[in-house]
Amino acid sequence: MADKSVLAFGADPSAERLSTSAVQQAIATAQPGDTVVVPAGRFLTGAIFLKSDIRLHLESGAQLLGSQRLEDYPLIDTRVAGVDMRWPAGLVNAIGCSNVSITGTGTIDGQGPVWWQRFWGDDEQSGMVGEYTARGLRWVVDYDCQRPRNILVFESENILLKDFTSRESGFWNVHLCYSRHVAVEGVHISNSAGPSTDGIDIDSCEQVRVERCTVSCNDDNICIKAGRGREAAQKARAARDIVIRDCTLNSGSGITLGSETSGGIERVLIENNHFNGTGVGFRIKSARNRGGFIRHVTVRHLQLVDVRFPVLIQLNWFPQYSYGDSSNLADKPEHWRKLAEGVEGHEGLTDVSHLTLENITARRSDSQPFSRAFFIEGYPDRPIRQLTLGSITVDASEFGKISGVDGLRLDDVLVSAAAVTMDKNDDYAR
Repeated sequence: MADKSVLAFGADPSAERLSTSAVQQAIATAQPGDTVVVPAGRFLTGAIFLKSDIRLHLESGAQLLGSQRLEDYPLIDTRVAGVDMRWPAGLVNAIGCSNVSITGTGTIDGQGPVWWQRFWGDDEQSGMVGEYTARGLRWVVDYDCQRPRNILVFESENILLKDFTSRESGFWNVHLCYSRHVAVEGVHISNSAGPSTDGIDIDSCEQVRVERCTVSCNDDNICIKAGRGREAAQKARAARDIVIRDCTLNSGSGITLGSETSGGIERVLIENNHFNGTGVGFRIKSARNRGGFIRHVTVRHLQLVDVRFPVLIQLNWFPQYSYGDSSNLADKPEHWRKLAEGVEGHEGLTDVSHLTLENITARRSDSQPFSRAFFIEGYPDRPIRQLTLGSITVDASEFGKISGVDGLRLDDVLVSAAAVTMDKNDDYAR
């Protein structure tokens, strides 16, 4: 076993020129058990691709800076927000790998603002999202607007991500997809204000542990997904046997299941997590064309401070994004067709059952922050089954709403809420 510094292959620590080739050469020459070392310095790079049986180690003070040119991220076969399609590679990729580690206290910086500008312009309403929305195409813009992820783990196994910082990703920070036996430990996610800058996405993966991570972003802090639409339902690659524990969630939209549920989500344990000023604590989101299932989920021992929606379950979430138009697609890209092909009829209603939420405390630092204790909307025609809320204490502005549930059990639930529940507070678009 040997250490291979990227400096030995000509990497530029001043970030004045691309170091993609140098880093890739270091990886190519590494033997099983070797470590590719990125020392202190600023290294500008496009997509790099790891291989099995090696470690990428980011030393203290090391920064991998993502190129801001799309051509430095080759198109690959991947999955984007639940749809299998061609899209740019991530900044750091483990594809078809086994026994790979990314470690160290250095930083992977996607230099995201250029990609955020591409999506929503200067005012969060123009750019491609403004153009597409005006044409009634809000449902495809996230897929047409190509933006690199910081880290992609795809069709891989026995992967360890540990201790580094991921920041300012153009799209999702850490995307784990079609992989198994993955551990994410002590990773720090820091994104300021970019669109779809999820922290950690666990997508149709099995045996995943996320522990002791700190996540701040502008979308879901940690999210479990399982594909979107008919193709994903037919593949039936579920997300299962997942543990999320001892994490700190700051800005963002909390710990989420969905909205891509078509392959199914089961056997999830979420415990001992702290939320500070997040938009949501525990969240489920889906739509009437997703199908799949969410079952056997335990959420326990959570501490929430100044969280807008401690518990938010919406099974008809964000219709503009969730429902595509299947007409006039003959000359459109294949992913448009996939987006429009949902799971139809009763089978399109996600089967949600056996959820236990217990030992949760949600409080406000003072009386000013808005909070709704519960906002749970199941389908009237396919209710959530066997939902248990136990040992929960919430200080909120308003109690909220619970509907579409068959078999709701409340045990030692204490809510303080002085204000009347207002319909105007139903909206949460992220």
